[in-house]
Amino acid sequence: MADAKTIKIEQIGSPIRRHHSQRETLIGLKLNKIGRVTELADTPSVRGMITKVHHLVRIVDEK
Repeated sequence: MADAKTIKIEQIGSPIRRHHSQRETLIGLKLNKIGRVTELADTPSVRGMITKVHHLVRIVDEK
């Protein structure tokens, strides 16, 4: 899997006053502070997690 697609996301919103499942989703995406950027494999499960917290994250780059 040399050319596995990756997606880079950045947290832009605070998890304060959000449902605990959204907080846990951010932790699953390796995000827990505003401004933090992480690069993950572009899989359907990661896309689903991003969709769940789309109002708190931003897609920076897709490769």
